[in-house]
Amino acid sequence: MSIFYTAFDFLVHISVYLDVLVAYAGGWVYGILFIIIFCETGLVVTPLLPGDSLLFAAGAIASRGGLHIGLLIAVLFAASVLGDTLNYAIGKFFGEKLARRPSLIKQEYLERTRRFFKRYGAKTIILCRFVPIIRTVAPFVAGAGAMTYKTFMLANLVGAALWVCSVTLAGYFFANLPFVKNNFTLALFAVVILSILPALIEAARERRKAGTPTL
Repeated sequence: MSIFYTAFDFLVHISVYLDVLVAYAGGWVYGILFIIIFCETGLVVTPLLPGDSLLFAAGAIASRGGLHIGLLIAVLFAASVLGDTLNYAIGKFFGEKLARRPSLIKQEYLERTRRFFKRYGAKTIILCRFVPIIRTVAPFVAGAGAMTYKTFMLANLVGAALWVCSVTLAGYFFANLPFVKNNFTLALFAVVILSILPALIEAARERRKAGTPTL
């Protein structure tokens, strides 16, 4: 129970924890952020690590001078691209074995991601960047046979750039607004909801094209 409480407390007060890391770890904080995003995107068994909230909070700290925004974006972009690339490789070489282990990967995550690929093809990798949990499973499914490496890498680079830049810069430019400062936890939840919007809009558009009424 204490583990779940600690994880929840970290997510809710992620900006405070990052402030402490910056104060005590100095430049090493870039490495810590790299590892978290690399694992969140690269290891199919760790989809619950913070993604959007971490990017937004890091951007907020950069706006206060605690981190260099250019270096921060470069580090997060590299972690995101390399993480997805590793995930693709895991799917390619171990996909079938791991998919048969529900204790490691929830089957509902796999099925939901496969539906994304069936509907959107290569755009799945870009759209899923903005969908927590699914963005961790999507490269794995792509490597397991849903996409060629060349197509995947192009979508990987575009998706990583859009995700990292949009969410991190949102934190950089908006986190110091009085309303956001005073309601930072709510702002983090809003970022997660807003980050899912591109996928929802695309889903609604595809349904309209197919003549299926949206819910």
